[in-house]
Formats: sequence, C-alpha cells, structure tokens
Amino acid sequence: MENLMLRGIVVGPVQTNCYFLKNRETEELVLVDPGAEAERIIYAVEKLQGKPAAIFLTHGHYDHICAANELREHYKIPVYAAKAEERLLSDTYSNLSADWSGVPYTVKADVYLSDKEVFTVSGFEVKMLLTPGHTPGSCCYWIEKEKVCLSGDTLFYGSCGRTDLPGGSMSQMRESLQSLLHILPEDTEIYPGHGEATDAAFEKRNNPYL
Repeated sequence: MENLMLRGIVVGPVQTNCYFLKNRETEELVLVDPGAEAERIIYAVEKLQGKPAAIFLTHGHYDHICAANELREHYKIPVYAAKAEERLLSDTYSNLSADWSGVPYTVKADVYLSDKEVFTVSGFEVKMLLTPGHTPGSCCYWIEKEKVCLSGDTLFYGSCGRTDLPGGSMSQMRESLQSLLHILPEDTEIYPGHGEATDAAFEKRNNPYL
C-alpha cells in the first residue's frame, strides 16, 4: 500500500469487519460496511484522525448496513452501493433485518454503481466489481494502485459467502469467484466481510470453490 492506511474493527452480533481506508496525504477516509455500533465507529474515526468522505456497502445484508444511515447523517457523506443491490437494500425481508436483528432497517444509497464502474473517492481510484452469488448485488471494491480489494461476503480466506439466503446462488458465486480472481493480480491483498485477510495468490491456488 503506497498511500493507503487500512484499519478495521469487528462490529455487531455476527462479527462483521468494518474497514477504514485513509488517504495518508489528505487524511480523507472511507468507511466500508458499517454494520452496527455507530458510536464505536465514530470513536475509531476520531482515533485515526480521519476525515470521512464516503461509505461503501459491499452488499445489503443487515450486518453490513445497520449503522450506515446514522453515519451518513453524522458526517454528511454519501453512501455507495451496486445498482443491482438497490431492491435488497430496501427490503427488510431480503436484507434479513426484520427477522434476524428484530429491527427493520433499509438504506437508500446516494450513488448506485454499475459493474466495473471506476470512480474516485478520497484520492483513490476505485473499480466496483459486481460479484453476485451471496446476494444479487454483492460487489467488491478494487483499488488497483494500492493492491487492495474489499471483498465483502463474496470471498473469504479459503472459502466464500453462503448462498442459501434470499437471492443467493451457488452457480453465480462460482462464476463470480472465478471472474474476480482472474481479474485481480496475485499480489492483491483481499479484505473480506468476516474473518481474516487473504491474498489473490493464495486463493487462486487453494480456494475449493473455484
């Protein structure tokens, strides 16, 4: 990582990784998957001395979104998500918030992205890669220059996200994993929505779902 400082905390009942992407030069910061515990996230931002500029959502499940509205309002920053995830973000059944958390929760993103769309936030050029399988609009955020990919619940260390939830598809998941790891250079560090980080080289050689 040249200009990117990446940190993370684990939030919520299912141990979701919430990441902080800070530009060392500008001190601008992106929040990725703020799934719960908005006050803890705010405290972490203060410790990092960052200037929040955006929120990225890798998909719409409750454990990845349930602090997004509060943080958007607190920092007055936009929320980014895949266009293909718009319906799930607004459906409390599909996003599991009604049944699993007991508190119905929806998010309307400010910016909906298309597959392979390139955009710039906090001085980083980011490419959104649509990777359906876990949900119809699951996506990864690839910062090629920094050799980093935020994979959400698509790709885990030696594994992948579950596909037995509303909108899930194992066939789509396998296609997404193959496409993702074909695109990513082997020296790309991969930061998933749950569990430990991995890298493209390891997954290309060892992931049993390819």
